[in-house]
Amino acid sequence: MITDARPLIEINQQAISLLYKELGVVDAVRFLKQFTQGYGNYTQEREVIFANKTLDEIVNEIEKKRKKAK
Repeated sequence: MITDARPLIEINQQAISLLYKELGVVDAVRFLKQFTQGYGNYTQEREVIFANKTLDEIVNEIEKKRKKAK
């Protein structure tokens, strides 16, 4: 079966519409975000954020936040 190729924008619009319908907007967006590159430099940002912290301090902060979330 041979069909004419549709414009990519048309295919993308249909695909996104189907994702919204089947998954809902929130889950569709979460699904699509995994295919984007994002921005910034992850390594440099982490070096700045954790520059003066020990591993134990980082672990303690994580544990405190998890306890608060419960």
